[in-house]
Amino acid sequence: MILREFPFATEAIPEESLRSRVAELGEAITYDYSGREPLFVVMLVGAVPFAADLVRAVEGTTEIDFLGLNRFGESGRIGIAMDLSTPVLDRNVIIVDDIIDTGLTLTVLRKMMIDRGAASVATAALFDKSRRRVTDVPIEYRGFEVGDEFLVGYGLDWKGYYRNLRSIWALLDMEAFVDEPLCLARELGLI
Repeated sequence: MILREFPFATEAIPEESLRSRVAELGEAITYDYSGREPLFVVMLVGAVPFAADLVRAVEGTTEIDFLGLNRFGESGRIGIAMDLSTPVLDRNVIIVDDIIDTGLTLTVLRKMMIDRGAASVATAALFDKSRRRVTDVPIEYRGFEVGDEFLVGYGLDWKGYYRNLRSIWALLDMEAFVDEPLCLARELGLI
């Protein structure tokens, strides 16, 4: 498998690897939730492409809803920007997120689902930055463990750009992106 590379970014995870891993996660969820109808709580906005592919890889009936959170200031206080429209009472909730790093937001979110009466809560995360973890939080369905590099593509963005890339790119030269945010798009022939 040939990965593409530029001086300021390198393709870290190709599209085929993403598809394969998401299919594996879907199979695991299908097996674990056989006979149950999980409610996928998708974290906006970065997890949307992952969630769409993941839910299509799960057999059986499912339901999807969306939740948007904000983090405020140095204290890291978390607020709800957009709440669920589906009650979670007695539901088997699977939180779908793009990246888990410190684990603080996920800890709050899991507690929120339990406090709202969820029968069970699990997490499906495309990326785990476990080296940045400051609190122990379970990730039942983990896509890839990654390092500290800044990633874009497949829902992940740099200042709003690159969510539509089908593969994951690691940004190697942040100054290049500060100076010219569309440098990767230009090299990939997107503009």
